[in-house]
Amino acid sequence: MDSVCEFIVDTKHKTPKFTDEGYPCIRTPNIGRGYFILENAKYVSEESYKEWVERAVPSEGDLIFAREAPVGNVAIIPKGLKVCHGQRTVLIRPDKTKVDSHYLMYLMLGDELQNRMYSMASGATVPHLNMSDIRALELPELPPLKKQKELAGVLSVYDKLIENNNRRIAILEEMAQSLYREWFVKFRFPGHDQSAVEPIGNAESDPEGASARDGVSQNAKFIDSSLGKIPEGWEVKKLGDVASINPESITKQNAPDRINYIDIKSVGTGTIDEIKPMPFSGAPSRARRIVRDGDIIWATVRPNRKQYSYMAKPEENTVVSTGFAVIRAETVPKSYLMQVTSTDGFVSYLVNHATGAAYPAVNSKDFENAGILLPPHAMLDMFDGMCSAVLEQCELLKRKNRNLAGQRDMLLPKLISGTVLL
Repeated sequence: MDSVCEFIVDTKHKTPKFTDEGYPCIRTPNIGRGYFILENAKYVSEESYKEWVERAVPSEGDLIFAREAPVGNVAIIPKGLKVCHGQRTVLIRPDKTKVDSHYLMYLMLGDELQNRMYSMASGATVPHLNMSDIRALELPELPPLKKQKELAGVLSVYDKLIENNNRRIAILEEMAQSLYREWFVKFRFPGHDQSAVEPIGNAESDPEGASARDGVSQNAKFIDSSLGKIPEGWEVKKLGDVASINPESITKQNAPDRINYIDIKSVGTGTIDEIKPMPFSGAPSRARRIVRDGDIIWATVRPNRKQYSYMAKPEENTVVSTGFAVIRAETVPKSYLMQVTSTDGFVSYLVNHATGAAYPAVNSKDFENAGILLPPHAMLDMFDGMCSAVLEQCELLKRKNRNLAGQRDMLLPKLISGTVLL
């Protein structure tokens, strides 16, 4: 690869000081398969940014490659996105007279190079690639530059459709989240004209909450709780009181012949990138937790990465890794539970209860003991009536995206090998 690319690693040996705003620092959790995951990105100031890009300023058309966790993910910097790349990543700058940036990205995501990378990766706990291995990685014979652009153009059609769907998903999710914040954080729910109560959660992370403290209506009554002041008649319950945690697992008695498996690396923040069909006899030993429609899966290791997703009408015999906690709503609507378990407050609770220095993790009891707000059932039913359809539409679009990504990934090696001709 070094004959057609320049490789640039980060110039610092310690983590930069992160801020609440500025320029995204692309770390390994922020690199997907051909796209950046910016929902949980950390930011650096202008000063830190200038120090961090001493060797090279990442620019449009450059690729950022993950050397570990997971090995081999790579994405291209789009126009207008100003970023720096963090530790354990590599900035790859293609020689544009020899290789098209998009074509190289698709080439690196293809099965041939991905398999080589995995075979070269070292490290028992966290597989990683050394720079010498990356430089020595041999590319298949490159077609003429014009042909590269044509092939990349075909594959990019799928990515543009996925991107459009992602925009629609973001709008729909924001609608549901905004309604949740209004009713259950700021307490501007139907029938109450209140505004003087401290909003639940971290007010600093929700600056709009300040407007909810200007005065209480004559009819509003609030009481103290472990989560702060809440409307009279509402309760604070443990998550385990309204939902079951890890309710079903595969045993020798109920093991199916084949499963649809979801592993940790396939799940992002509210997304599932890949579901792998496989015979159960050949599945990893961690493929044990059964999921049903409406379940929520939450990664128990490194909860700060926010790896969770809602399961909407999964295929029969869908199973997730034991590295997930499976949360199943029992006495509250699924749509409400999804919003509760995706809030910053819930993430902070998990992070604060995680144990272990190298791999901080939470367990099922931590999930069961998490405190959640329980409004009256009539209020929950009203919320569910407004949000359940939005949630279903989001999951439908996400499923379409997985299908599009699957079609793209099937087409990719055929285009590159010349099996399918343009």
